[in-house]
Amino acid sequence: MEASQDNKPKSFIDIQYAFTRYMRDPENQPAPAGVDGRGVEIYRDLIYRNTEHMIGNLFPVLRKITSDDRWKSMIRGFFRQHQSHNPLFTKLPQEFLRYLEQEHDAIDDPAFLLELAHYEWIDYALSIDVREIEYEGIDPEGDMLGGIPVLSPLAWPLSYQYPVHTISPKNMPLEAPTQPTYIIVYRDRNYKVGFIELNAVSARLVELIKDDNNVTGGRLLETIAAELKHPDPEVVFKGGLEIMETMREKDVLLGVKKTQ
Repeated sequence: MEASQDNKPKSFIDIQYAFTRYMRDPENQPAPAGVDGRGVEIYRDLIYRNTEHMIGNLFPVLRKITSDDRWKSMIRGFFRQHQSHNPLFTKLPQEFLRYLEQEHDAIDDPAFLLELAHYEWIDYALSIDVREIEYEGIDPEGDMLGGIPVLSPLAWPLSYQYPVHTISPKNMPLEAPTQPTYIIVYRDRNYKVGFIELNAVSARLVELIKDDNNVTGGRLLETIAAELKHPDPEVVFKGGLEIMETMREKDVLLGVKKTQ
């Protein structure tokens, strides 16, 4: 006589699915039958603690401004609900960010939470970026006004509603400022990640450089001065050159394109 469907032995895949369901949601899913209960509990707690510890380290400010109960709820929700797009361990922070953006119940969160999480993820993403700074076709000492400035591929211009780089447990803005916050986060040749806070004018300069239209730094500053209708374009030129030189010192700008 054949075994009934209900009594059919479970396959290894069935056991794996039951195991992972329990790992993701131990409060509502039973542990797989026939598996050592104590061992499963140890493994479950180990995975949770390691993941919570890693995410907390990579989102340090987010962790500090979030109560313990709320933080544990976030991590449990991430385990329970999120379907990862990438199984690599190094992609875990990005998956957590996706969870916060798409699935997390944000009803009790501060309005700046997603921007803060994104800013902290950028810091991590740049730190593990496998690309190196290359100077092929670039003159590192070239004239920023007469030449075409080159933005490092490891420099990411960002714009936020909130001043995410200043948020802390003692500084949690209740409302967004009237002006956006402009930041460029970068990794230099020594693998150090840093940031520069920009104003609207320097952010516009970076935007024009990033567009890579083969325009000299001087012409870019002329464009900005015209957009501002500035009565003294020399002021724009002086300030623009200073910010470009500061960016070159920090490897945000790598120099200018070499002429043929």
